[in-house]
Amino acid sequence: MSNSSSITQFLLLPFTDTRELQLLHFWLFLGIYLAALLGNGLIITTIAWDQHLHTPMYFFLLNLALLDLGSISTIVPKSIANSLWDTRAISYSGCALQLFSFAFLITVEYSMLTIMSYDRYVAICKPLQYGTLLGSRACVHMAAAAWATGFLNALLHTANTFSLPLCKGNALGQFFCEIPQILKLSCSHSYLRELGLIVVSVCLAFVCFVFIVVSYVQILRAVLRIPSEQGRHKAFSTCLPHLAVVSLFVSTGMFAHLKPSSISSPSLDLVVSVLYSVVPPAVNPLIYSMRNRELKESIRKVMTVCFSKAVMK
Repeated sequence: MSNSSSITQFLLLPFTDTRELQLLHFWLFLGIYLAALLGNGLIITTIAWDQHLHTPMYFFLLNLALLDLGSISTIVPKSIANSLWDTRAISYSGCALQLFSFAFLITVEYSMLTIMSYDRYVAICKPLQYGTLLGSRACVHMAAAAWATGFLNALLHTANTFSLPLCKGNALGQFFCEIPQILKLSCSHSYLRELGLIVVSVCLAFVCFVFIVVSYVQILRAVLRIPSEQGRHKAFSTCLPHLAVVSLFVSTGMFAHLKPSSISSPSLDLVVSVLYSVVPPAVNPLIYSMRNRELKESIRKVMTVCFSKAVMK
């Protein structure tokens, strides 16, 4: 029987034991990671470079791109390296850092998506009060509150999870370090304390989800009252990308953690975990740029400038 004091590393769940498939996983994840870096990097650069995009909506989108960049960089590089070198190991401290970073970034991202729904609600339902309710100071305060909340939430969960005595080995049923997988290794009733914290977090997440749903119900009602078809199209074009991102984030996360145990299997768990942890950061830039003409034009300008400078050199 091992305990947490004797554990120096954890063993992550491999995608496959076949060497050829491990290399396939390496190239697939490397491609997804590079696409996420490129997409989110372009959005960050474009918003920072273009003065016309210095508005509350794009300020929050900049934060979202930073969070996506951070969350995918927290888990994918380690998974890529493990597949390349045919290993499953992650150090105890590395696991704790990965768990803290992912919990921190995911919490902030969910809070940011909630704030973005409020931004769209005010822009469409209360346009005359937009400058007052979402001034630069208010935006900074809301973003700072989201980052601070995420840090506190991740710190509490990480400290509590890694204070538990572990006596059921060191093999995790996931390709990255995750709280439920660590709890499965615990042999003490102290894990109920962490479960209590998880319940509180889930309740707060549910409140945010209700807020997002109510916001979009009000937005939909306001858009349908717009007399011109062009006005309705413009309103929908600014809201649909955010709604798609929220739906992808919430649906995959809920299915991953609330699916019935009767349909659970290691292969299904791996696929679902990829859907909520790897896919959203990679596709979010595509979702936001597809229907946003202003953002697409700015990205095109940035790429043209960069290409011109490269040619001149």
